Amino acid sequence: MIKVFGHTSPDTDSTGSPIIWAWYLNEVRKTPAVALLQGEPNTEAAWMLNRWNLAKPEIFADVTAGDKCVIVDTNNPAELPASLAEADVIEIIDHHMLAGGIKTRAPINITIRPLACTATIMYDLIGDDIARAPEGIKGAMLTCILSDTLEFRSPTTTPHDRAVAEKLAADLGVTISEFASEMFAAKSDVSAFGDDALLRMDSKEYELGGKQLRVSVLETTAPQVLLDRKAALMAAMPAVAAADGADQVLLFIVDILREEATLLVPNDYVKQVAERSFAVTVTGDTVVLPGVMSRKKQIIPVLAV
Repeated sequence: MIKVFGHTSPDTDSTGSPIIWAWYLNEVRKTPAVALLQGEPNTEAAWMLNRWNLAKPEIFADVTAGDKCVIVDTNNPAELPASLAEADVIEIIDHHMLAGGIKTRAPINITIRPLACTATIMYDLIGDDIARAPEGIKGAMLTCILSDTLEFRSPTTTPHDRAVAEKLAADLGVTISEFASEMFAAKSDVSAFGDDALLRMDSKEYELGGKQLRVSVLETTAPQVLLDRKAALMAAMPAVAAADGADQVLLFIVDILREEATLLVPNDYVKQVAERSFAVTVTGDTVVLPGVMSRKKQIIPVLAV
C-alpha cells in the first residue's frame, strides 16, 4: 500500500492533493494507495472535505522501514516524517523550490513545476483520465487551486492554473466567485482555535542568519478578528517557538480582499527583519505590507536580517 502525504500543518492543497493522487493510483494505475495527513487540516481544508463529501484521511505520525511513499506539495525534509530516510520514496509531486536533503533508494519520478498549486500539476499528469474522476476529486482540485491562488489574486498564479480552475468549475457547474467566497469564509472562521494552534496552522520552517524561524501565514477576509487577538498571539509566540525548536515566530495576517499583509512585530528582532526585508519603517507592534500575498514569492525570498 503506497502512502501519499504532504507537509505538516496541512493546508487545503496538502489535504486535497493526497486524496487526488491516491484516487489516481487506485483507480487508474490500479496500484493500492492511501491518502494520509500529518496533522489536522485547517478550517478551509475541513470545509473542502465536507463540501465534496470526502473522507478525512487518517492522521499519522511517522513512516516505517519499507513503507512506499509518494510525497506531494513539499520536498522539504523539515516538513516530512522523521523516519523518511528509512522508507522508500517512489515519487514527489510539488510546486515549491527544491529544498534538497531527501535521499532515495532508487531512481524515482519527480515532478516539480512552477505552478501555483500541486493539484494543477496533478490535473496535467492525470491527463485524459481526468474524465473518469468523480465529482469529489474534481471538486478537491478546484478548491486546492482557488486556495493556493487566493482566487487568482496571488502572484504565484499562472494562466494555466486559472485555465484548469475554470475548466473544473465548468465541469462541476460551479461559479468560481461564489464558491471562493464560501471557501474564504470557512478559512476566516478561526473562533475554535487557540493562539498556539493559529501560529502553527499554516507555517513553514526557515533559517535566516543562523536563526530558525517559523514563518506563519493566516489568510482571511476578516483580518480584524485576528488583529483583535494580537496581544494574545504575540504573547504565545515565545512558547510556540521554544516547543518547536525555533528562535522566532513571524506571523503575517493576509487580507485576501485588500491584497495586503499585516506583520505582527513583538520585538526588536522582528522589527529589524521587517525593515530590512520590506523597506518599511516600523513604529508600533504591527506593520502593513501592501501587495504582499504570497509566502512563497513575496515573503520567504526577501527575508533579511
